[in-house]
Amino acid sequence: MIYIETNSTDVFENFAIEYYFAKEKTLPETVFLFWRTTPTLMVGKYQNVAEEINLPYAKEHGIIISRRFSGGGTIYTDMGGWQFSFIEHKNARKIEFHEYIAPVIDALKSLGVEAAFNGRNDLTIDGKKFSGNAQYRLCDSVVHHGSLLFSTDIEQMVASTTVDDYKIISKSIKSVRDRVTNISDHLCKSVSPEQFKSVMVKNIMHSSDKTYVLTEEDKKRIKTIRETELAAWDYIYGKNPKFNIERTGRFAGGKIQFKLDIKKGLIESAAVFGDFFSTLSEKEICDTLVGCRYDKQSVLERLKGGGIEGKIYNISVEEIAALISD
Repeated sequence: MIYIETNSTDVFENFAIEYYFAKEKTLPETVFLFWRTTPTLMVGKYQNVAEEINLPYAKEHGIIISRRFSGGGTIYTDMGGWQFSFIEHKNARKIEFHEYIAPVIDALKSLGVEAAFNGRNDLTIDGKKFSGNAQYRLCDSVVHHGSLLFSTDIEQMVASTTVDDYKIISKSIKSVRDRVTNISDHLCKSVSPEQFKSVMVKNIMHSSDKTYVLTEEDKKRIKTIRETELAAWDYIYGKNPKFNIERTGRFAGGKIQFKLDIKKGLIESAAVFGDFFSTLSEKEICDTLVGCRYDKQSVLERLKGGGIEGKIYNISVEEIAALISD
């Protein structure tokens, strides 16, 4: 096994490193990464960002939104958690978690933590989840990656993944605390996240000093993959499955309701209803929205550029944009 120190807390860069060593650069042994990120939400390959994430909360708190190449659910990560990745070149026709999870369980034992695999894709301590795992295939490679809650901010994790009001979020925090746990809560002595990483890497590598240092050529290509693929709006939001949404607002100028069909992150069709007053026809309002990216800033710019501003009595384009897209 060969360890690569990524020296990055940027989720897109770390995913790009996975991609690069899975598809473009082959090392003679399995590649192992152990990394973490600034506050980040990672949605699964097949998930809808709008349904999985509290977008207003994420934006307000500066939480990065990303999409994995692997399936599974949305996870929250921050500097109190860790991610691990195994990249192996082999022809595998089915998803197999155990061979990649076993070294992690063994490493945790060295810290006095008894972890168990729940049979699907989670690791638990005393029945509480602290790790989710996922896999994907890229060319002839298997990429297995997982998360480790070490001292993660559980409140922020819940708030950013709960699309609901405060009362529900408050109840969700209590519910999640009953089901998830941080590894640090199960250690006999205080250990920093950095010390935890050191112990985990040493044990998973069986004290081997086999490492690979990224070259300038590697870094240049990884940066390109990051910017053109993983951090691109089309990849994060354009991969959303088709869905429809209804949004209703009551303003000084009356009630206005939008029914929208969203496909690949764009508004495919729109309908508007309500008791508002306007000098525009329904078709003029809706045609302005069709083809627009489904995000607040894009909707606002489209409304302003499409001549909607000032045409709906006592309802501003800013209010409409905030109503349509968080």
